[in-house]
Amino acid sequence: MRLFSARAHTPTAAERVRSILAAAHSLTVVSDGLHTEVRRLDGTDAMGHFHLHAPCDGDAHLVGRVPVRLELTDIAPTSVRDRLRARVTVAGLLAAPYGPDATTSTCMEFGQAVLEDADGRAYVTLEALEAAEPDPVATSEAGMLTHLADHHAELVPLLLRLVRPLPEAGVLRVLPVRMDRHGLVLRLEYPNGHRDARLPFSAPLTHVDQAGPRIHALAATARRLSHTSHLLT
Repeated sequence: MRLFSARAHTPTAAERVRSILAAAHSLTVVSDGLHTEVRRLDGTDAMGHFHLHAPCDGDAHLVGRVPVRLELTDIAPTSVRDRLRARVTVAGLLAAPYGPDATTSTCMEFGQAVLEDADGRAYVTLEALEAAEPDPVATSEAGMLTHLADHHAELVPLLLRLVRPLPEAGVLRVLPVRMDRHGLVLRLEYPNGHRDARLPFSAPLTHVDQAGPRIHALAATARRLSHTSHLLT
């Protein structure tokens, strides 16, 4: 029997930023010394509230412009340890102080976008951000992961059989922590820390409806592998 050995691809920094912007329920706008919480993002991409455009040439355009910073956090929907998955900061300039009651898109001159996560810090250009597409599961990921954890909990330890390299003994708990077009990520929690393990799909998703069949395919592969439930204590 051939062991599970699909290559694990991961989203680019630009794709992750674009997906976080698409899935965000809220963000913090820091401008002119004020922190404003924007909570009307449900179902709407943050880039629909802030129209990003390229910087103008020269310094004349800086006169009267107001520095602004958009801050977003990516939180795991399941009850894992250390639920903060990433921070995204988009900095730039506004033509006037931010108006929290504005009903139209706010025009923002792009400065830089930064993704910070467990792997470090990555800078994303406007060109890369505009070229990236939100992940097909970005806006549905939270519901799918909580459904998997709450209603199909028996599948999670089964999927542990696919983890490579093999987990060390002493795993206390396993939960799904992330999903994207390329695969499902499990968090293995130990007494003194945790480890994330990516289980790649056989092919990248092109539509959210493909997620369920891909997870069932992973489970079918796991059932064909030798039993490793002794890893759970």
